Amino acid sequence: MTGERALLLPKSILPAFPPAPPAPFLPMSRQEMDALGWQECDVILVTGDAYVDHPSFGMALVGRLLEAHGWKVGIISQPDWRSAEPFRALGRPRLYFGVTAGNMDSMVNRYTSERKIRSDDAYTPDGVAGKRPDRAVTVYAQRAREAFPGATVMIGSIEASLRRIAHYDYWSDTVRRSVLADSKADILLYGNAERALIDFTRRLDAGEQAAEIRNLRGTAFMVPPGWHPEGWAEIDASRAREAPAQKTDRARSVIRLPSFEQVKADSLLYAHASRVFHLESNPGNARALAQRHGEGTGMRDVWLNPPPLPLSTDEMDFVYGLPYARRPHPAYGRARIPAWEMIRFSVSIMRGCFGGCTFCSITEHEGRVIQSRSKESILREIADIRDRTPGFKGHISDLGGPTANMYRMACRDKSAEAACRRLSCVWPNVCSRLDASHAPLIALYRAARGVRGVKRITIGSGVRYDLAARSPEYVAELAAHHVSGLLKIAPEHSEPHPLAAMMKPPIEDFDAFAALFERASRRAGKKQHLVPYFIAAHPGTTDEDMFRLMHWLQSRGFRPDQVQTFLPTPLTLATAMYHSGFNPLKNALEPIACARGERQRRLHKAFLRWHDPASAELLRKVLNR
Repeated sequence: MTGERALLLPKSILPAFPPAPPAPFLPMSRQEMDALGWQECDVILVTGDAYVDHPSFGMALVGRLLEAHGWKVGIISQPDWRSAEPFRALGRPRLYFGVTAGNMDSMVNRYTSERKIRSDDAYTPDGVAGKRPDRAVTVYAQRAREAFPGATVMIGSIEASLRRIAHYDYWSDTVRRSVLADSKADILLYGNAERALIDFTRRLDAGEQAAEIRNLRGTAFMVPPGWHPEGWAEIDASRAREAPAQKTDRARSVIRLPSFEQVKADSLLYAHASRVFHLESNPGNARALAQRHGEGTGMRDVWLNPPPLPLSTDEMDFVYGLPYARRPHPAYGRARIPAWEMIRFSVSIMRGCFGGCTFCSITEHEGRVIQSRSKESILREIADIRDRTPGFKGHISDLGGPTANMYRMACRDKSAEAACRRLSCVWPNVCSRLDASHAPLIALYRAARGVRGVKRITIGSGVRYDLAARSPEYVAELAAHHVSGLLKIAPEHSEPHPLAAMMKPPIEDFDAFAALFERASRRAGKKQHLVPYFIAAHPGTTDEDMFRLMHWLQSRGFRPDQVQTFLPTPLTLATAMYHSGFNPLKNALEPIACARGERQRRLHKAFLRWHDPASAELLRKVLNR
């Protein structure tokens, strides 16, 4: 296909006309559609979560955004995937099915890091487990197509985002192909995809076919081998230089990653592909990527357009200010939905994270550029919680996001930001161009405490302590007003090699923050403690590293109750380390220690749980040896 237009500059997601009166809830049944006077839905969203009409739930945010642009949106929530019939509940959508596994990856949702089945599901009424299939995006997409052959199917959410290219799958211990190939979806929207979502829907509504829409940022799709727009250059990944090329060249170039068959057969090539993929993640300079899947007549390319551009503050305010009912759909009656109960009194103030922790998928999904709401928008939501959320007694349980204290932080030099190739703004040190001021966040905290009816605000999101330690005023504000005795913090380890593999700051930064926090708590007349989180068996960690971490914990009197064993999730750099045995952070792809066997992973966890009698026998054998 030649003559394809270059990547479109995205339009604003703000509607060009006043929206029609919103539905009380987006309909989940024909009866609700009839009550709204609808003959059909324009878009039907299929989700693995219970439908809670709240901006923290993806299907509600997407549905209300589409509704604000005039489209009729229905929701099929947690359908029985064993047949196609539940996918016919709302009829055939006029435009497309939008398929998501929900707020969590379905495999992470169902299985522990030991591959054991979890006994509950926080996103299901009454926490009942087993209400969604494994690899839910693929299963739902196939069933939707079975229910209505020829219907357009779009996939998205974190599960689809993290499986957009060939990826290591921990649960089957193999490299799997892109979810596009398995789901047979027409298009994949990755990341927070509001821009691509609105543009894609507009163009379908105007009569274009999904196969014609190939120039939207933040999208991935399958094309014939060798397809690319006219005038574009193809670069083999082995020759993709570290230094950025001219921006005009990058805008019309695609990097060919090693094929699915190659990365499945060669773990070194897998690590190399992971490095190239992550270096092409800055929306200011990222190039398109292509990866061959299949051989012979079945050969196809997965094509990834560059990442979406971040939302402006006005757009963020619009998305979070949509007319959400702010509670579960009435169909659930008095059933408890644990995930809703956990967040119903909390407020998301930002999205994105520039920390770049290698074990975390937030950066791969939401990006590194912080997208913040205005103070006025946040205060309006707090008042909305006060006035409309059942059970509110004056306690806001969080003002946060992926981290608690990156609100309004940004690069001071936009041209440098657009050309930047760093995987983190704070590792191995805090970038000199980063405006890491906590002043806007301090002002927000103080204004939020002044909202009528608010008695207390605590911070539930994790504090990035290397940034916080640079602002004693922020630590004092936090300790005096926003901690209820315990503050969670995530040093993850004490030793240099594991911390370097995680792209986490040195333990001395944690000690500096801890000293500040203790002094600030004492000045506020409060007895408060840090609750540190640690990861066992992370790539780069030896038995000796865990032994030294155990002594570090003992010397400070920490007795961790809940500890995390490293869980390899698709697409993260740490997962590439775990699968390949090489470190993609290094240009030379140096070998890296990995605790892969069940016995060694249990041992590393036992070092963290040194005070637990169940760990004693295993530790005794190792220490004697």
